Amino acid sequence: MPALTVLRAGDAFPPVAQAWGPETSAPGLVAAGGELDVATLRAAYSATVFPWFSEGEPILWWSPDPRMVLRVNAFRLHRSLRKAIERFRADPACEIRFDTAFDAVVGACSAAARPGQEGTWIGPDMRRAYGELHRAGYAHSVEAWVGGELVAGLYGVGIGHAVFGESMFTRVPDGSKIALAALVAWCIHHGVPQIDCQQNTPHLAFMGAGEVPRAEFAAAVSELAGRPSPPWKFDPVYWNVLLPPRSAAR
Repeated sequence: MPALTVLRAGDAFPPVAQAWGPETSAPGLVAAGGELDVATLRAAYSATVFPWFSEGEPILWWSPDPRMVLRVNAFRLHRSLRKAIERFRADPACEIRFDTAFDAVVGACSAAARPGQEGTWIGPDMRRAYGELHRAGYAHSVEAWVGGELVAGLYGVGIGHAVFGESMFTRVPDGSKIALAALVAWCIHHGVPQIDCQQNTPHLAFMGAGEVPRAEFAAAVSELAGRPSPPWKFDPVYWNVLLPPRSAAR
């Protein structure tokens, strides 16, 4: 087993090429320790590294190879989801909002049950850290509201044109898929080409995500993170990049 880099506060991350490989018990593990402050998290995401650990464990930093990435032009708008979005945008009681209930979205993601997993990795330290990152302008929520009630959403990190998804939740059928579709529509409108999905799951593959070599992903993030950040606001007209305008829809 290779030696693991242990970070102290303020230390730089080691090159991701030094992450543990597939022959180890934790492929993609880059380092342990350090801090969950804004500066460290921003540096981590810019280097394609993200924190993932359970309560009681040290902070663990990861950069998997390959990386699961959703290229927004490859997003699969399945027929059932298309119909769900059409119903959602036609209903005056339904709306997509960005960044109006960030802490509530993270809390709901933390509480959401995950098949085969006990508890959650979004513990109090992570919720506090991403709340600070949100207030610094680098973490964002995509929210689906119905009748003034938050029913689904997701949160992630945005640095320039580099977007990194973290977690999602829903309390209604197709809610999290609608929130993801809204983020895809926002990305297409603003010329953001991809959304980091971190690790491969059947659900993400079903939605159009695919694996990308880490070196290729890192090169893309390096370029995208240097661009100016688009405004994190959603306009219903953005749906038109995925669906025909409402007047033209059947």
